[in-house]
Amino acid sequence: MDIEPIDVTPEEAPPLPKTGFLPIETNWFDRIFISVVIWVALSLFWLRFIEPLGLSIWICTAISVVLAAIIIRKG
Repeated sequence: MDIEPIDVTPEEAPPLPKTGFLPIETNWFDRIFISVVIWVALSLFWLRFIEPLGLSIWICTAISVVLAAIIIRKG
């Protein structure tokens, strides 16, 4: 019965966390939550100030989806 030693180096460093443009350490759920909060805030702002000028809420939704994709992907 041959037993070979396993090479384990105690000096292995853990991988560095992914750094994005958000000033806090986040995981994917945090970034989704931040995106939803921004979507709600932007929608309320849009309904109060922009929609009376004649622009549809769908434009706000499109902007929110683009922002969410950027935040979730690179945040």
